Amino acid sequence: MVKEIVMKQTEIGMLPHDWEVESIGNLTSKIIGGGTPSRIVKEYWNGKIPWMTVKDFTSFNPNFTQENITELGLKNSATRIVPAGNLIIATRIALGKIVKYNVDVTINQDLKTINLFPKIKKDYFIYSYRNIEEKIIEKGSGSTVLGLSVADLNSFRIPLPPLPEQEAIAEALSDADAWIESLEQLIAKKCLIKQGAMQELLSPKEDWEVKKLGEVTIDGGLIRGPFGGALKKEFFVKNGYKVYEQKNAIYKSVHLGKYFVDTAKFKELGRFEVKTNDFILSCSGTIGKLFRIPQIFQKGIINQALLIIRLNSGLIDFGYFGHIFQYDTIQSKIIDDTQGGAMKNLVGMSEFRNTEIPLPSLTEQIRIATILSDMDTELEALEGQLGKSRKVKQGMMQELLTGRTRLI
Repeated sequence: MVKEIVMKQTEIGMLPHDWEVESIGNLTSKIIGGGTPSRIVKEYWNGKIPWMTVKDFTSFNPNFTQENITELGLKNSATRIVPAGNLIIATRIALGKIVKYNVDVTINQDLKTINLFPKIKKDYFIYSYRNIEEKIIEKGSGSTVLGLSVADLNSFRIPLPPLPEQEAIAEALSDADAWIESLEQLIAKKCLIKQGAMQELLSPKEDWEVKKLGEVTIDGGLIRGPFGGALKKEFFVKNGYKVYEQKNAIYKSVHLGKYFVDTAKFKELGRFEVKTNDFILSCSGTIGKLFRIPQIFQKGIINQALLIIRLNSGLIDFGYFGHIFQYDTIQSKIIDDTQGGAMKNLVGMSEFRNTEIPLPSLTEQIRIATILSDMDTELEALEGQLGKSRKVKQGMMQELLTGRTRLI
């Protein structure tokens, strides 16, 4: 028989009748900040003492830091050693983040270490704190970089179950995190394996040909999107022919997008029509992302930020092209970074047309494409499993941290 959960109204919502609500200030005995040794003094840096900044919030239980300091740097700065297992939060830049380091570390001025009273378990506090991350970010202030004062931090209130239930909740959520982390590690491993396979399979061999991109497309098969003036926002209509955008190539989907043109505009820009098995390429901002148009899609045209690549199937396998074109050696040839800075551009059409594509026989192309596509399918399945696991964990947090589902 399921035990009925008797709830009560509190300032943070409905909670079980035997739970309390406490402010972080009433749960912490100390909140201590850190500091940065002088960058000018070389003797303070590259020692053996881990020194943590917001850049090191790479996992929930990290083991290393990007930078280390020396004993001299520790003694001559405001930083301090945080013993392994203590909680560290960000009060500037990465608001709402919290970790528990597995080794002794020092911290900079953007971080604080929290010492808790015995009435709350560390692991339970971690999950409760992550559950209010959005509220913490909203509370942050600052014109350029968000920060949170200790007073504001202390004012946040969280639910406080009895200690045995805190332990049970933390253990359940920790198990969910462990499963998620194992999937992330497996995906990372599979990505490395695929990277090695690409290196082996796509590196040109002695018996391969090398053809220019313009030689493996049909006549007129490289089509840069229309100039901005030909496709202004005032031409868009509520329904009609779809206008494909950068995000369709970046996220590999024909379903994204909300812009359409009428029949007259579609016919006027008919040269830019998208067809089955066309590859659309992102050409502005995020450059080099490639997507093959499937059999079923909405009839439409590309906008000015895309380029169509229409291949000659007698010379190159579509699947092989999708892999070889995303390979680093090809990507480096099509991106123009001669101007410097973060914004890159696609090379000019003449240079793009002359991009060299290594070509084995069609039979070998198909073999290579099959191997790499099978790897992609496996990775996509794992990514889907990871996404579902994250949603399950989020649902668990909503249930367990409000007491709607009780483990004791």
